[in-house]
Amino acid sequence: MGSINASVDLRRDGEIAVVTTDNPPVNALKHEVRAGLTQALAQARDDDAVKAVVIACAGRTFFAGADITEFGKPPQTPSLHEVIAAIEAMPKPVVAALHGTALGGGFELALACHFRVAVSAARVGLPEVKLGLLPGAGGTQRLPRLVGPEKALQMIVTGEPIGAAEAQADGVIDEIVEGDLTAAAVDFARRIVRERRPLRLVRDRDEKLIGEGFADAAEALTRRLRGREAPAACVEAVRNAIVLPFEEGLRRESELFRQLVAGDQSKAQRHIFFAEREAAKVPDMPEATKPRQVARATVIGAGTMGGGIAMCFANAGIPVTVVETAGDLLQKGIDRVAANYRTTVSRGGLTADEMERRMGLITGVTELEAAAEADVVVEAVFEEMEVKKRVFADLDRVAKPAALLATNTSTLDVDAIARATARPQDVLGMHFFSPANVMRLLEIVRGARTSFEALATAIALARRLGKVPVTVGVCYGFVGNRMLDRRSVETERLLLEGALPQEIDAAVTGFGFPMGPCAMMDLAGLDVGWRIRKGRGEQALIEDALCEAGHYGQKTGKGYFRYEAGSRAPLPDPEVEKTIIEASSRLGVNRRPIGQEEIVERMILPMINEGARILDEGIASRPGDIDVIWVHGYGWPVWRGGPMYYADGLGLGHVRDRLAFYADRSRDESVRSAPLLHRLAAEGRGFGS
Repeated sequence: MGSINASVDLRRDGEIAVVTTDNPPVNALKHEVRAGLTQALAQARDDDAVKAVVIACAGRTFFAGADITEFGKPPQTPSLHEVIAAIEAMPKPVVAALHGTALGGGFELALACHFRVAVSAARVGLPEVKLGLLPGAGGTQRLPRLVGPEKALQMIVTGEPIGAAEAQADGVIDEIVEGDLTAAAVDFARRIVRERRPLRLVRDRDEKLIGEGFADAAEALTRRLRGREAPAACVEAVRNAIVLPFEEGLRRESELFRQLVAGDQSKAQRHIFFAEREAAKVPDMPEATKPRQVARATVIGAGTMGGGIAMCFANAGIPVTVVETAGDLLQKGIDRVAANYRTTVSRGGLTADEMERRMGLITGVTELEAAAEADVVVEAVFEEMEVKKRVFADLDRVAKPAALLATNTSTLDVDAIARATARPQDVLGMHFFSPANVMRLLEIVRGARTSFEALATAIALARRLGKVPVTVGVCYGFVGNRMLDRRSVETERLLLEGALPQEIDAAVTGFGFPMGPCAMMDLAGLDVGWRIRKGRGEQALIEDALCEAGHYGQKTGKGYFRYEAGSRAPLPDPEVEKTIIEASSRLGVNRRPIGQEEIVERMILPMINEGARILDEGIASRPGDIDVIWVHGYGWPVWRGGPMYYADGLGLGHVRDRLAFYADRSRDESVRSAPLLHRLAAEGRGFGS
């Protein structure tokens, strides 16, 4: 007994052997851990004084999954399958003691144990689908035997974890314990031994394997995931648990897992997983930089964005004050927040008590002086420079020293806004995406004089709000909207040359986006872009004409599409078609049919080209940062890995040549490949290099 290796420890508590793993930060099941577990189990098996085994983890969580860095490398024995086989072969009871998050391979290991106990805050789940995979260590075969195929399929296809209480009700957890987890698990193990409870493995249970509602559940869960390989493989694997013997189902699960690991979609999703981790790091930030504490927040503006941002703070348990100029506007904003929460309650995503608690954290006022208490102030007023400068000059007077002052601008110059204060070191952009309480991306815009401490505070706060932070530099539109601008230019061109809104949107959703550019502009409001263009002395022939005719998008029931009352479904509008054809004839353009392939190229390649310029200028630090922004902020299909990753897959030589073709045809030199793209293509390299 004692230390098995650097990660695994074995000790005896009377007749109970306690195997403890300590592999920070999340006890990933790396090779050393698997070897230590196998050895500890063998020692406990061969020791006649040991009557039962408890498997526990030190630190903040039970095993939170496999070691992803080992994927795609030659396997090292013992594999997780072999550890699980060793647990199931034990002639003595094995109890898993769960805390934190038992996820993926960690949960699969727990499912192989005879019993599972957990603290009330523990969560269990199989999130492999988020990496384009399925559970590959028996999860698709054991979980259906415990919770039934439909519930198992829901957990596996969504990848969402469940809490301990739900897991106990479903039969996954045998007991929820209070106090010291390991001590409670040892007591539970002693009770099992004393009561001589039969050792029944999950693999041998079949009373819940009834599949009559399975086909309907599978259809409902995968309806919106067309084009993704992993969910379809998950359905097949769980169906196998119903129709095949256990060993056969397990063998088929391994085959499906190997196919997915080697496939393009999982590689793309794993790229995004690692790119997300990298994106939170600022290359030149000193390691010793500490974020400031954030206990209170203020949001300026109670519009759609302001209300959504206030919800982000309340959802994270941070008290937030919303400031609006007039009482009626303030009430309207607070009512909108309450209505959003009520919708979530009606869908079962929130309890009524929890809604009350969150609403209780939001206070509305009409005096800016209320911002004096805040550790962070987020400005979400009208997208006009003079308005924002006025707000920041006032905040400079009111806010306490070292408060983080953030603007939610989506396009404007953060440095110009910072100059309205005497503390530019505390000013930065926190660009939330709409709807702010749903979208995971947060573009953190670093000004020329933003301090590292302010930057670290914004990044830490973003994570606390459940967001994916990406730090970007100052330029018009930053990263996401600057690239989106290129897509908008091409959308207008395609419409003038012969495409219709429904054809463009069909090509883009066919590529994998949840929404096409025309429907997306309708959702955001066409008048927003119209206002920005007017301010910059620019025009977009078709969109400006639509705005002049009162087509502002969903809010007016007509934009590029028309919308029936109470519906968000876009319907083709003959009036819009007429406007488009008239614009073409005014410019003397002979309209032509445009195929899906051309539409996709013209939607995607100019954005990639703009991404190359953004990298070259240092506005984004890494190609992966751009990919993360597009996946989490703009609905880029995660299984295609983001625009820069996708470009590397196409080959930059091909991208350069297609851009040259479109530049020649449109006589627009801005479409031609950017210097960085051109250079990499000539060297036969990709952005990832």
